[in-house]
Amino acid sequence: MEASSPPAGDRTGSLNRPARACGRGILRFLCLLATLWTFGAIYFDGPFPGTGNLVLGLLWLLLGIVLIFRSKTSSRRWLAFAGILALAIIPWLFKQPSQERDWAPEYARSAGASVEGDAVTFTNFRNFDYAMDGTVTERWETRTVHLSKLQGVDMVLNYWGSPWIAHPIFSFDFGDEGYISFSIETRREKGEVYTTLGGLYKLYELTYLVGDERDFVRVRTNIRKDEDAYLYRLALGPQKARERFMEYVDQIRAVNERPRFYNAVTANCTTALSSQIAKADRGLPDWRLLLNGKLDELLYEKSLLAAKSTPLAVLKEKGHINDRALQAHDDPDFSRKIRSNIPTR
Repeated sequence: MEASSPPAGDRTGSLNRPARACGRGILRFLCLLATLWTFGAIYFDGPFPGTGNLVLGLLWLLLGIVLIFRSKTSSRRWLAFAGILALAIIPWLFKQPSQERDWAPEYARSAGASVEGDAVTFTNFRNFDYAMDGTVTERWETRTVHLSKLQGVDMVLNYWGSPWIAHPIFSFDFGDEGYISFSIETRREKGEVYTTLGGLYKLYELTYLVGDERDFVRVRTNIRKDEDAYLYRLALGPQKARERFMEYVDQIRAVNERPRFYNAVTANCTTALSSQIAKADRGLPDWRLLLNGKLDELLYEKSLLAAKSTPLAVLKEKGHINDRALQAHDDPDFSRKIRSNIPTR
């Protein structure tokens, strides 16, 4: 005898049960992510840095648990959950960036930029000097360059640990007027140390540093330990180089008028660079803008490196400038010497 089939309604219910369970699992996971992110916002951006914010975050979690478990119905539990998130997120949304903090010396001043005809003048142009024993001589200068002398652009990729994460610096070659370098960084206060998790919140402001190439390179190759720098010549003619240069000038002005927070995903040293380019000139987003240790691969694929016929592995090997930077530490011809033997085609 054949077994009788379950009613159609029962079959539908049995098929829907796994789907409902999966949906509940996804929902709980999203709630967990929201809770963890909000706890991070309290810990990193709360009013009592360090231990005070940790205690505040734990009290917030305890309050949420009490409110949710005391709720008698599902709708009230969701209302309690939404309320506890709002309690932390609404004040966080009102936190604003500032130019007025007790900044670390290397971020103490904001660069200024003015354009008059062919001449671009930078104020608070950073040109620190570094002794091999770590002694730093702070120098903030006024520097003028002429757009008619702009010849090209190079990129330095600086690594300090993971091959997936790097810091790009772009140097603009003005011939006998030298190299002007730009570095988009976190603007940290005295005693502040960069953390990736903190970079997901409003812990740091965003700053556009402009300075002498010897400053930005030597601090990474000659002073800091266990860091590596690779230099690549870019395939940008004078017109494109000028466009990229003026984008930096515009962003320096914009950040001075309206400070911005750094964000490790949406406004970091590479994504901020991408966002400053006119929308019409932007390509599709690429994962290597976030994991920017592979930025050289991206530029190579797009034929934006000058040495198009040289394998990337060779460019990386020849572009490693640490030894050359150490040898040319105090040499006034520093920029030319770190470029020796780097392929250009």
